[in-house]
Amino acid sequence: MGVSVERLSSGYAGAVVVREVSLAIAPGQILAVLGKNGMGKSTLLKAMMGFLPKMHGSVVIAGQEATRLSPHRVARLGVGYVAQEKALFQDLSVEENLRLAVRRPDFEAALAEVEASFPFLLDRLKQRAGTLSGGEQKMLLMARSLASGAKFLLVDEITEGLQPSVIDRLAGVIRDARDRHGTTMLLVEQHLPFALAVADRWAVLDRGEIADSGGTAEPDAAARVTGHLSV
Repeated sequence: MGVSVERLSSGYAGAVVVREVSLAIAPGQILAVLGKNGMGKSTLLKAMMGFLPKMHGSVVIAGQEATRLSPHRVARLGVGYVAQEKALFQDLSVEENLRLAVRRPDFEAALAEVEASFPFLLDRLKQRAGTLSGGEQKMLLMARSLASGAKFLLVDEITEGLQPSVIDRLAGVIRDARDRHGTTMLLVEQHLPFALAVADRWAVLDRGEIADSGGTAEPDAAARVTGHLSV
């Protein structure tokens, strides 16, 4: 699923936070958007998902115009959103959280996807989601989007506050989703080693604008990104 963002501007209560952002993500490609806090990274994802108004520009997903669509209609295009704030139903069980997100008619097929990515969750299906650890809740968020069959994932700061072993596990799951299913992703991240390890391309967002971009395989990728983040 290819995604194109052209000159997108968005923000809150008339205040522009994201300015004239243009991005293109090829089918099956992972793009990491990096930047300091407060630079508009989460705002970009919320605007693409339809939670914030688009003041200018367009978003095209799999060839379909999504600029004016509401969030539930964007989701119907095959888009999954892994929010930074752990957007789980805390009082519902792991299984109930999965069932609410899965659009597939066969829930067993969705569980097979969960098992391939996070097998420990199958032993926790009856456990209340709010009693999971912070890292486990992040993994449930990711599992929920993958089990839904989404072909394009917007992932916001998935590594925030996680221990290295969990970050390594998430990196493997993200690469596997791309390699096995051709899942396209836009990752908003501050964890540079993680972002460069899983993504195909990177872009730096600075004060709401794209300051630089390139391929993660380029030998100077880490130095270029670090140069922007250290200013």
